[in-house]
Amino acid sequence: MKFMKLGSRPDTFYTTEAVRSVSTEVSSDLIIQVKDCRYMLHKFPLLSKCLRLQRLCVESSNSPQPQIIQLPDFPGGVEAFETCAKFCYGITITVSAFNIVALRCAAEYLQMTEDVEKGNLKYKLDVFFGSCILRGWKDSILALQSTKFLPLWCEDLGITSRCVDAVASKVLAHPTKVNLSHSYSRGGRDDASLCNGTESHRHRPVSKGWWAEDLAELGIDLYWRTMVAIKSGGKVPSNLIGDALKIYASRWLPNISKDGYISKREKSNPDTDSFEELTSKHRFLLESIISLLPMEKGSASCSFLLKLLKAANILGASSAAKMELARRVGFQLEEATVTDLLIPSLSQTDETLYDVDIVITILEHFMLQGQSPPTSPPRAKFGFERRRSRSAENVDFEFQEGRRSSSASHSSKLKVAKLIDRYQQEIAHDVNLPLSKVIALAEAIPDFARIDHDDLYKAIDIFLKSHPDLNKSERKRLCRVLDCKKLSMEACMHAAQNELLPLRVVVQVLFFEQARAVMAGGQVTELPSNIKALLATHESNLSKNPPFSSAGTCPTEDEWSVSGLKSPKSKLSTLRMKLAEEDDIDESFINHDGVLKNSKFKAICSLPGRPKRMFSKLWPSNRSVSERH
Repeated sequence: MKFMKLGSRPDTFYTTEAVRSVSTEVSSDLIIQVKDCRYMLHKFPLLSKCLRLQRLCVESSNSPQPQIIQLPDFPGGVEAFETCAKFCYGITITVSAFNIVALRCAAEYLQMTEDVEKGNLKYKLDVFFGSCILRGWKDSILALQSTKFLPLWCEDLGITSRCVDAVASKVLAHPTKVNLSHSYSRGGRDDASLCNGTESHRHRPVSKGWWAEDLAELGIDLYWRTMVAIKSGGKVPSNLIGDALKIYASRWLPNISKDGYISKREKSNPDTDSFEELTSKHRFLLESIISLLPMEKGSASCSFLLKLLKAANILGASSAAKMELARRVGFQLEEATVTDLLIPSLSQTDETLYDVDIVITILEHFMLQGQSPPTSPPRAKFGFERRRSRSAENVDFEFQEGRRSSSASHSSKLKVAKLIDRYQQEIAHDVNLPLSKVIALAEAIPDFARIDHDDLYKAIDIFLKSHPDLNKSERKRLCRVLDCKKLSMEACMHAAQNELLPLRVVVQVLFFEQARAVMAGGQVTELPSNIKALLATHESNLSKNPPFSSAGTCPTEDEWSVSGLKSPKSKLSTLRMKLAEEDDIDESFINHDGVLKNSKFKAICSLPGRPKRMFSKLWPSNRSVSERH
């Protein structure tokens, strides 16, 4: 850190009964009142260097001696005035980055210019400021910080803009350099880490004294101006800008718990600001950080963006700010975790624990990227291939590159599908979560993105257990999003014994598990007798109560009866079609008192203690010897 000493006389100021005086044999002839402090001084040393004091003394020349001058709005306060007064007396003063801004404003106020005396304080400060302070990294930061105490004076004198430009130019000169103190400060000392809880960065090693940590000590107004200047330079990678914003956010934004409560230092100082004022400051700070986020995808981590979104929800940020964050998160949703998506809901109208609507919005933005799963390249026609030109090879290369990016998009959709299903498992415990939001989340995922439905089934099971008051139709609506063909053996065994599922879903599970066992044998055999009985009983009920009410539209025997089926394949397809009908098959098998009618259907839907034995009975008896082993 650079400093400058001016003057050679020892300090002779002293205090007597709340009055500051100079130890000298000459009696005081000038009294200056600066705020609450009174100074007993002398005209000659002060008026010889301060043009403003000359004019004030001339205006009050008729007043009794000693003259009294009031300076209530003196920039820099008592400390800056006393330093200027000591300079006039020739007493040694020390100028550094800590006080140069206040002294420069005070010298401007007192008009200590070259017109009054050569080598006056204003000139000396300007030379030191430009040649030393602005050339040092740490000195530039400290000087910029001190401008917040005199913002109007510093703007008029151009001090703030010069500090901002100096800091930005140093970052732009070494955009990826971790520690700028060695490059610009001759002291050569590492700066201490200024940010609590800094996390590892993706593109650089963690090190104390990084320029972003130094900038994190600035107030939001100065920080915003500095970061705008750095971004406009176009030399700092966008990911470093995102990392710098992350450090600043962790330094100044409140610590927010999972349930949405503000903790730590924000509650420890109730006397400084009211809760509303503190929230307003944090809201302004958050929206300023959002406005600084680079446009490039991946410049900020998905986890950081979701933390900002969580803070935006709690602090009541504008809808535009929240939608901007949701849009950015949607572009890289595959990087998120379930914990990141658990955004507390503090809405007065919505009693849910988590903000599911914003997650649905994020998911919509993710799906709007419009990339489809990978497709096969075009095949050569007529069995031969012509000699290809170089341009054709370039087109093929671009096609392959596009295919790679499409494949990456496809894999990201698989990750997001897994993420959303596990997210639904967490929010399903909320008793106030409406069914419509669960269905909307489940249906937002395309079919190809879910390789299996085990996680979705688990989420449905948790939701059914947490919402026992759901009626029959609501349970069916919920289970309609479930594809029983994509359930694993373990999930099928659980679903077959799950009393919360609609009976139609249980039958589907049993059927597709039976069909899977048949197909696994390498050949399609005759349907087992118990499935035949189920189909025959269903046919008899349909003949009594045809699904079509208008005359002449009843299905023929060949369409619906078992005898009309020509092959085992058609039997499988017919039963699959029947299970996919909107008509409820369970009503045909249940009396008004809730008792099953058909004994074979009872056997299928019963819940034995050993499910493996149940499935072994459902397997066809005419398997080959190789299938049994």
